[in-house]
Amino acid sequence: MKTLRLILGDQLNQQHSWYNDPIDNVIYFMAEMRQETDYTTHHIQKVVAFFESMQNFANWLESEGHSVIYFSINSKENKQDLIKNIKSLIEKHNFTHFEYQLPDEYRLDKQLSIFKNQSNEVVISAVDTEHFLTTRTNVASFFKGKKQLTMEYFYRDMRKKHDILMITHKDPEGGKWNFDHSNRNKYKGKHPIPSPLVFTNEVKKTVLEIEKSGIKTIGTINPTQFDWPTNRDDCLSALNYFCENLLEHFGDYQDALYTEHAYLFHSRLSFAMNSKMLHPKEVIETVITYWRNHKNIIDISQVEGFIRQILGWREYMRGIYWMKMPGYALLNKLENFNKLPNFYWSADTKMNCLHHAIKQSLDKAYAHHIQRLMITGNFALLAQINPDEVDEWYLGIYIDAIEWVEITNTRGMSQFADGGIVATKPYVSSGSYINKMSNYCGKCFYNVKLKTEDNACPFNSLYWNFLDDKRKFFKTNNRMAMMMNMLNKKSTNDILALKERAAKIIENPDHF
Repeated sequence: MKTLRLILGDQLNQQHSWYNDPIDNVIYFMAEMRQETDYTTHHIQKVVAFFESMQNFANWLESEGHSVIYFSINSKENKQDLIKNIKSLIEKHNFTHFEYQLPDEYRLDKQLSIFKNQSNEVVISAVDTEHFLTTRTNVASFFKGKKQLTMEYFYRDMRKKHDILMITHKDPEGGKWNFDHSNRNKYKGKHPIPSPLVFTNEVKKTVLEIEKSGIKTIGTINPTQFDWPTNRDDCLSALNYFCENLLEHFGDYQDALYTEHAYLFHSRLSFAMNSKMLHPKEVIETVITYWRNHKNIIDISQVEGFIRQILGWREYMRGIYWMKMPGYALLNKLENFNKLPNFYWSADTKMNCLHHAIKQSLDKAYAHHIQRLMITGNFALLAQINPDEVDEWYLGIYIDAIEWVEITNTRGMSQFADGGIVATKPYVSSGSYINKMSNYCGKCFYNVKLKTEDNACPFNSLYWNFLDDKRKFFKTNNRMAMMMNMLNKKSTNDILALKERAAKIIENPDHF
């Protein structure tokens, strides 16, 4: 029996049980492919991060005594297509068995499933990635028969199931399940923000190979100091740095927006987890252990806010993805069809919040969840941009964006294109929320307090115009009732002035 085992670029889990198996007659296969670089236009740092991490993982496998076939992006043997590469290797090396870990993206799962069902050449089997704390179907099973999906109930069940921050089976530590109300502070400089952990990875060779291949990318990169962890040791260093330097104030300021610091107190562990170099359970356990040893300086609200994102939101998003795909990728319930403004690719806009969030994304392949949700996502929804275009932008620009986690957050949470599967209301706001949570507005060309004047914050008129345009979608939404009532109290003249201003913005957003 001669076995070929496939490892995808987001399956870099050194703790997988595969690697405890006898080494004889097993060869692992990894490939950098145009199939994966070209399905959307990715950030250069994202492509580099995956290629570097894959190369490091292959080196680790070989150091452990495993045999590896690795196709770099410009390898002559590389057919740039997953199935063509697999078939070629099976034929060339006379493999009798082919094994793979279940992909987390629907398109790859479909591709491999078709190959499995149609191939008669080898015995094919699939195993779990041994990464997530749920199966693909757990969320669907949990909400079976229920009219409304609510992440909070799923999160509480996960806390009980895995005995995380629990006193008894029914009683959460700290007396509350959720400390979200403690996680909404504006950052005013009270607590100094530690310098981010800097990695000095030199990635010139990989950048040159990407350029040689002709892959189209967006964004910028410093090839002599690549600032993301691309091996397990560095990922663990990032986790420990978060605990020792950032956890103390993470929860307080996780929703804050601040021009002088791109990362604030955020961990930047999402790429490490989404590539599976770190396991969510070990991240959770490491954070809880550190907190228990430092309860005198770290409040439970800091820890619970972090764990909720991993144990609750991350697993929930994956469950929704497998519950609703492939149709989820086509949803556009609010019937938005406008084009994404050009400034999403250049950051060339006078709106300081958007300029800052987009420039940061282009420079660092990173923006935290509120920048994505309430700045770039908020504007896209208010300007009624086609969710297909918004989806493509988010999937390409962020280093941690893999479809299973990106599409549910973008098309669901951010754009409400799913009509309320993920969120119970659209996450939209006028400029007042942005001003409340950030220091963006103070240095903006536009005045956040004005609504219809030429120098009025565009978010203000866009907000009320959006509510007016989408009345039919929100008339039965209880969570929108207060804002719809406020809209109804506005005079006809006020509504007309707001809509006239919004129409100018929507017609030519790159002018603003």
